[in-house]
Amino acid sequence: MHVLPQLRKLEQKYADILTVIGVHSAKFNAEKSSDNVREAVRRYGIESPVVNDADFEIWKSYAARAWPTLMFLDPSGKVIGRHEGEFPVDTLDEVISQMIAEHEPSGLFQRGEFALQSEIAAGEQLSFPGKITADAERERLIISDSNHRRLIVTDLDGKVETVIGNGESPLVNGDRRGVYGSVGFNDPLFDNPQGTAIVGDTIYVADAGIHTIVEVDLDEGVAGTLAGTGEQSLYRHTGGNALGVPLNSPYDLSLYEDTLYIAMAGFHQLWTMNLDERTVATFAGDGGEDIVDGMKPEARLAQPYGIEVSNNTVFFIDSETSSVRVAAIAEEGRVVTLVGTGLFDFGDHDGVGKEALLQHPQGLAVHNDAIYVADSYNNKIKSIAIGSLQARTIAGSGENGYQDGTLAEATFSEPAGLALIDNRIYVADTNNHKIRVVDLETDEVASLELSGL
Repeated sequence: MHVLPQLRKLEQKYADILTVIGVHSAKFNAEKSSDNVREAVRRYGIESPVVNDADFEIWKSYAARAWPTLMFLDPSGKVIGRHEGEFPVDTLDEVISQMIAEHEPSGLFQRGEFALQSEIAAGEQLSFPGKITADAERERLIISDSNHRRLIVTDLDGKVETVIGNGESPLVNGDRRGVYGSVGFNDPLFDNPQGTAIVGDTIYVADAGIHTIVEVDLDEGVAGTLAGTGEQSLYRHTGGNALGVPLNSPYDLSLYEDTLYIAMAGFHQLWTMNLDERTVATFAGDGGEDIVDGMKPEARLAQPYGIEVSNNTVFFIDSETSSVRVAAIAEEGRVVTLVGTGLFDFGDHDGVGKEALLQHPQGLAVHNDAIYVADSYNNKIKSIAIGSLQARTIAGSGENGYQDGTLAEATFSEPAGLALIDNRIYVADTNNHKIRVVDLETDEVASLELSGL
């Protein structure tokens, strides 16, 4: 998914001659379902055709070895090049330009629009909500209405208090349009808002689409970019001035004292931002994609999508290794894995520590002596006891669907974000376009009805 913005730029530039066809060869079992692939196409706004290569037939025929792999075909269908991994868009632009110049004299090109009809998700109050944050002190929720490109602030009963962002993206043809000063809530503010952190009337927002951290002032009704340049970095950095360092898919945030902790999914790292000095820095992970414990600079992570600081410990989710891990705040601290064993180890099993299996979890919340996990591809909410590391299912039958009811009967569809207040777990049930409430006192799951939106 991290290469989609670059591909969109090239599709727009060469619209009359370049056709991009996506081939989805799934790693996780849940990703092999055509229904789930269709939802992903809608969620990420993919306008090019996508093939579900569930049995890896196309993958094997092209001898693919890595995600992503780009294959270049000439007008006759002959493979003339390949590239593995992410890429600088300018370099690929030059390659495509050279290919066109070389092969256009063949007369096989048919310039013109390749007409396609994109699938549009059904109209809902929310569109693929990615994360949710609870403000217990003021009894409110901050909902990341990700595909509507806005934040929604509600009370605990779903009454809307504030809408932040007008639903338009600050990106035009792949380039940032938004300003880096203060803009109002009715302006284009976000492209793909995900995790948030709140203190008082200030909300910090991880925008995974524009690769920035945005600061929202609820009292003044303005917002502005706090970190990131608006461009996706394909190269790892050690940090520096927050507005001068390009970021890569920040997905979640947690605030502790004067520091923002950032799940930087695209870099396979955790980062921090010093809010007083307005600087960013790497916190854990050497940038390699794997599951390797050890001292923070040498540890390896794999697409951290969820993060929360509690009791001087950084708890985080590594989605690609289906793991729950911790990192010490101390400078000489270590990264330790609680649940998870490998890049290709996943499943659905309640057990102790590394006997337990998750499938591409994306969110977590820490409350008292337990870690609550959005086990996204298993369509469940699970808990892990911090002391014993006993993992167990809290809610969800495991079926992909939308049904309220008892904890065991209820169904979810790729839940991605969690927040807790008292004995209630608020769930961003992403593919159902809903906020669900898991009540641990009544053992019931219900949908939060939004009013005033």
